Amino acid sequence: MPFLIFAAMNVPGKQQIFSINSDTAFNAAALQIFRHQAANCNVYREFIHNLHIDPLKIDSIAQIPFLPISFFKSHTILSTNEPVQTTFNSSGTTGSINSKHPVTDLGWYEQSFGKGFEMFYGDIRKYCVLALLPSYLEREGSSLIYMAEDLVKNSKNPDSGFYLYEHEDLYDKLKKQQASGKPTLLLGVTFALLDFIESHQINFPELLVMETGGMKGRRKEMVREELHQRLCNGFGVNTIHSEYGMTEMLSQAYSPGHGIFRSPPWLKILTRDTNDPMTLLQNNQSGGVNVIDLANINSCSFLATQDLGKIYADGSFEVLGRFDNSDIRGCNLLVAD
Repeated sequence: MPFLIFAAMNVPGKQQIFSINSDTAFNAAALQIFRHQAANCNVYREFIHNLHIDPLKIDSIAQIPFLPISFFKSHTILSTNEPVQTTFNSSGTTGSINSKHPVTDLGWYEQSFGKGFEMFYGDIRKYCVLALLPSYLEREGSSLIYMAEDLVKNSKNPDSGFYLYEHEDLYDKLKKQQASGKPTLLLGVTFALLDFIESHQINFPELLVMETGGMKGRRKEMVREELHQRLCNGFGVNTIHSEYGMTEMLSQAYSPGHGIFRSPPWLKILTRDTNDPMTLLQNNQSGGVNVIDLANINSCSFLATQDLGKIYADGSFEVLGRFDNSDIRGCNLLVAD
């Protein structure tokens, strides 16, 4: 049986994944993880089977099938029998079915977001980290809150912390940090950042404002250019940074401005034809966003998201929006017990 051959293979460890420094190393690790997950993730295995794909014939990442993330709403996606340490839940909207991502080894997530942040922004200990994440703080199981709590803790700064709706307190803290000259990161959900600047304008050019996306039904959606211009005006900064991640992933990409994201070496973004999900697109073509997240080794690393995006020749990418009725795409390819 091919799956028995796959199951007997070793899988990469954290040291191997988080030291990847070339496309060759990434591709080799991705194929190794694919073979492991094709054997050991029941949902992914059946998905591949229903596509009539032979895993033994997959010899490049371009041939790997990507699991629609909608399956995280209805199935348990695991590639290991290890006990689950925690389950991350998506926020969703009222009445929607939320995704659940069981995590058996939080060390993968901690190393992924820790090393990823350091790669793009340097040592977290040089920052005061202020987190304005009301909708996430008001529920349990948020992977974003888990990351933010770790960043706050590891900053070792007594002024670092979380805010719900205490805008006056946050304003005072920002003014204090500006006066001290301490590098400051304000990590905020989009609607909360907009709420803040409507009552508290500040001119803090050195402030690093990072929006995590999401109006969460609190405000009308806005195009990125308008949103970022309003935030720039409100905080007195030249650019707005962004974080790209989701409940179903254990890695993040970051944008230093203008909505252009870059990924750490263990995360790769591809785009697919929206009418033929098995066909990958070339650079500069708009399509559905596929993610290869090697930190997802214990669930599924190969995810077809509901986002539309475009990849550029230098490996950077842009998220253009979401496509309609995305929850139903691909669902007929899996019928699992």
